[in-house]
Amino acid sequence: MQYSKNFYQIKSNKDIFQKLLKEKDIIGYYNLPFQDINQIEEYAKTIKQKDIVVIGIGGSSLGTYAIHKFVRHNTNDKKIHYLESTDPLDIMTKIKKINLDDALFIVISKSGTTVETISIFKYLHSLVQIDNSNCVIITENGTKLDKYAKEYNIKQFEIPKNVGGRFSVFSVVGLLPLAIVGVDIKNLLNGCKMIYNSFFNQEKYYDLLMEKGRFLVENKNRFNINIIFSYSALLEGFNKWYIQLWGESLGKININGTKQGLTPIGLLGPVDQHSFLQLIMEGTRDKTVSFIKVDDFEHDISIPNISLKYLEELDYLNNIKFNELINHQADATIEAVQNLKTIPYDIITIDKIDEYNIAKLMFSYELLTSIVGAFVQINTYDQPGVEAGKIILKEKLSKQSF
Repeated sequence: MQYSKNFYQIKSNKDIFQKLLKEKDIIGYYNLPFQDINQIEEYAKTIKQKDIVVIGIGGSSLGTYAIHKFVRHNTNDKKIHYLESTDPLDIMTKIKKINLDDALFIVISKSGTTVETISIFKYLHSLVQIDNSNCVIITENGTKLDKYAKEYNIKQFEIPKNVGGRFSVFSVVGLLPLAIVGVDIKNLLNGCKMIYNSFFNQEKYYDLLMEKGRFLVENKNRFNINIIFSYSALLEGFNKWYIQLWGESLGKININGTKQGLTPIGLLGPVDQHSFLQLIMEGTRDKTVSFIKVDDFEHDISIPNISLKYLEELDYLNNIKFNELINHQADATIEAVQNLKTIPYDIITIDKIDEYNIAKLMFSYELLTSIVGAFVQINTYDQPGVEAGKIILKEKLSKQSF
């Protein structure tokens, strides 16, 4: 008797760990925490322009935005702008805020031919002279954009071929613009190293991430929606980055030909307590929730000890610090969810608002994404569904140009 199969089984943690160990040799993001950043730091010191314009989309900008949004209160006086959408009103609105004569244009495209990026880059050429005095290009070696940079002697940094766009935030893609605006990129990488060492030494974060990954996979048909509920406006960028990382990495067809995918949603507390929370509490039980809190906001502003006519019943708020209020709001929501006993949740508490802690959070989510992808046996690092749309767009625009 002969037997063959094409179905898959959920593997053991040991098997998944061995797979990730092998991936380290071919998937570049794992080893980014240990890169030499001297060249990046030295170049960043030479930049005199006040407006730093990042021209890139998706993985070329979301990670940078996430980190800068979180720590920008501790950066220098340079302003960072993101040109990513082909929405004409968005382009014009953002350009009005940029002094084009005192701007550095950072063009980022792994493929070197990203439609949105090159379209905006072309438009900027019609507004201001762009050359090696005000431009730097970040792309993969050998791309057409790389050739353009060499032709015009424009400073160029290389995106490693084995680092995918949505996993590239801790490469030069994120580190260069962040270093220019004063972010401590060395501390960023220290945060990544902490998670890396803990996971690959099979310590605390190995247990946490493996347990979470296994739960999500074993319950993916019941709890198909994964919500991040971040209780800080500073985590808005992280939420957007997470949605791309989770959705584009895990929405795939596995070795069994079965469509896989977990739907990411990013919420901000307390704002979304007044909108999406109702759906979580009384809606279909198809969601997990990860609450993210900040322990130390480093600001002690308080609600003043005053009474307002007709609003005296809210005087119990007087003298409460806002950092305490937002965490009480988070705790109250968590307790309400906990009391239902039907919604899987976990709580992540960030110690303080700095580079080290946001890097810990983001690198742990990169690892979690790889773990889940390995469990469901997909290629976590490609995006064929996205490429199909790009091909159709190119065909449509090429026909239109004739």
